[in-house]
Amino acid sequence: MEKSAFRQYTTLFRVRFLAGLQYRAAALAGIATQFAWGGLMVLLYRAFYEADPAAFPMPLQATCSYIWMQQAFLAVFMTWGMDASPIALIRSGDVSYELCRPVDLYWTWFTKECAYRLSKAALRCMPILLIAAFLPAPYGLRIPGLPQLGLFLLSGFLALLNIAALGLLIDISTFFTLDATGVRSLLTAAADFLSGGLVPLAFLPAGFQKVLVLLPFAGMENTPLQLFNGEITGADAAGALLLQLFWAVLMIAGGRIWMEKALGRVIAQGG
Repeated sequence: MEKSAFRQYTTLFRVRFLAGLQYRAAALAGIATQFAWGGLMVLLYRAFYEADPAAFPMPLQATCSYIWMQQAFLAVFMTWGMDASPIALIRSGDVSYELCRPVDLYWTWFTKECAYRLSKAALRCMPILLIAAFLPAPYGLRIPGLPQLGLFLLSGFLALLNIAALGLLIDISTFFTLDATGVRSLLTAAADFLSGGLVPLAFLPAGFQKVLVLLPFAGMENTPLQLFNGEITGADAAGALLLQLFWAVLMIAGGRIWMEKALGRVIAQGG
């Protein structure tokens, strides 16, 4: 990517990020909703743990930390929370205006998707994290050491790249179907479960886990949250990060190739 092009995308990211910060009322509603949902999940897991603590692969404190981090960064991790503007542009035909701009359409949408998610997370994460950190143990957020925090931030960045790449694949499919409702609903529902969005992957059968950790979905949520908890360490942590990077590169490269094929089929009617 040329220096001038890189500057264009960083400017686009900044503009889209700042635009997302304007929706403060929606952020306040989101904070209340996510904190309430997180509290309900903590109480639900507490009931399960009280029935048989030995039946779970993670201590209750780690599970609660997983829940609070999940809620704090839900805007980043939720595969179903995509920026809807690319699909709207394709369905209306206004994507033809996008093609007139001297920028790469794939990287434009990719940049906007990342900025859209990060702006929502920036408004919501700190209040949730602060409140959760002051809750009594084991129901609150356990603050990890700097190495675990660093691994979480790196893994979270790679997770964002994977989630944005997946969203672009759904967007591009609209060029062929004109209605992404079915593809989006099926794929995001599957990704939400397979990424650990519904339950941590550690709670699933061991044989199933061995398959899931090799798929791209685990790196979209479960990997960064388990690195934060210290459940993935050492060589396993390095392997998990490399796998996230592998899937991000593969999906981005595949998405760009598919985008070029899709744009070769575009026909603008009317005038």
